Amino acid sequence: MLDAHRLRVLVEVAHAGSIAAAAQRLSFTPPALSQQLTKLERETGCVLVERGRTGATLTEAGRVLLEYGERVLGELRDAEAAVRAIAGEPPRHLSLGAFASAGKVLLPRTLAAFGHAHPHVRLSLSDIEPPGGYDLLTCAELDLLVTHRYPGVPLPRTGGLHRERVLVDPLMAVAPEGHPITDRPPSLPDLAGEEWICGAPGVHDRISLDTAAAAAGVRLNVVYETRDYEVALALIESGVGVALIPSSILGAARTGAWVSRPLHGARLAREIFAVHRRRPSEPVSAMVATLHETAARLTGSAPPAGSARSTGSAATGSGP
Repeated sequence: MLDAHRLRVLVEVAHAGSIAAAAQRLSFTPPALSQQLTKLERETGCVLVERGRTGATLTEAGRVLLEYGERVLGELRDAEAAVRAIAGEPPRHLSLGAFASAGKVLLPRTLAAFGHAHPHVRLSLSDIEPPGGYDLLTCAELDLLVTHRYPGVPLPRTGGLHRERVLVDPLMAVAPEGHPITDRPPSLPDLAGEEWICGAPGVHDRISLDTAAAAAGVRLNVVYETRDYEVALALIESGVGVALIPSSILGAARTGAWVSRPLHGARLAREIFAVHRRRPSEPVSAMVATLHETAARLTGSAPPAGSARSTGSAATGSGP
């Protein structure tokens, strides 16, 4: 039977990207950690990690074992938490990962409300850009992930995790004050001659824009590449370019010299999801409920049934 401690070494090397970084995280010396990897390779009869000057790369066998190793570590940590709960030690820490703009528009109110209702739970927050974070949830290094999907971008496989939608965030056409979109909602063909502001190729908002443009039969000219919506708004305020920007970002921005309108003929929105393990702790369920409450306030709608109580449980089942 494989040694769970050595599986953890493999997982840490994969997540850290190098033996030295993993050794530091585990309070090992690099030679000692490398010895543990060598023993694991003997146990499996396979080379699991290719060592190089720039870091460590998993082989095909290593990647297969990593998937199992992450699940094993997650289950062991769940088991430990369950036993501690029976012994009267409820979870007192919640680790949360979220993408940058969620940290600006969704999390401040959520974390403040949660902290007020659950002062005994210590919170930690990490910046994790989609599609990252699922592996950290699987091995229970992370308790809750706030992530997104833009139109045209597939969601990662849940791998046994639970994913639920928290917010539908419409993408709005934004242009300098006085632009013709002030008078009526524009279509993408109406804006085909504009200079666009968007992320670089491969960035999620760029994939979304390119997909929508292809569906509309137009080619858009992206002149200014940035993934930072605050930079995009600053450029637009200066009279430079147009962009598609989520409604929640506009709602949180100070009033400026720009105008926003929904796109005519295309319903584009990014979806924001909460992702966690199948058997969430009470703090995780409470945080998800608080996220729903904050999202409802942002949109002016009622939170989903069952999410109004900050101590309620998240629904079971996998997201799309």
